[in-house]
Amino acid sequence: MNQRTQSLEQGGGSRLAFLSSRLASLARPSVAVWAPVPLRLIVGYGFMEHGFAKLSRGPEAFAAILHTMGVPAPHLMAWLTILTELIGGFAVLLGAFLPLVALPMAAVLVVAMLTVHLPYGFSSIKLLSVMSGRAQFGPPGYELDLIYLACLAALLLGGSGPIAIDHYLRKKYLERTGCGIKLHDGVHG
Repeated sequence: MNQRTQSLEQGGGSRLAFLSSRLASLARPSVAVWAPVPLRLIVGYGFMEHGFAKLSRGPEAFAAILHTMGVPAPHLMAWLTILTELIGGFAVLLGAFLPLVALPMAAVLVVAMLTVHLPYGFSSIKLLSVMSGRAQFGPPGYELDLIYLACLAALLLGGSGPIAIDHYLRKKYLERTGCGIKLHDGVHG
């Protein structure tokens, strides 16, 4: 081996050690508690965006789509879906009442997956063609529904995170009842 190759290998080894130490520091409990925050932001915003899109086109237009698909009580189901997306999305953004809003949100996802996206396969990206320098895509598959479901499950299992209404309410409840349990590093559960 020449001197330059040895120098590159040594430099790469030190960079790898530095990267490993940085990744290990991110796994510390003090940093890991923040993991739910980006999940809440994207899931909450995503649901609200879908609810606003249905609302802006008019609930009647969404109800007509549901009627065409054979959904019973399409007007009622249109409004229930829109409200679930708007209220549930906002609650997830705030980290509020997650166990309560996650079930209807998951139901909306499962119904959308089974009735709309399943026939188009897994992938959410179907490139059909490129015209005038712009990509043309086909109908999305059920991939995104599964990602949203996985995020909701992760939030339910791991909690809403430190800057969440659920976290604040749990903390207040534990202070009021005197049931605070010391977990680690001075953090109370």
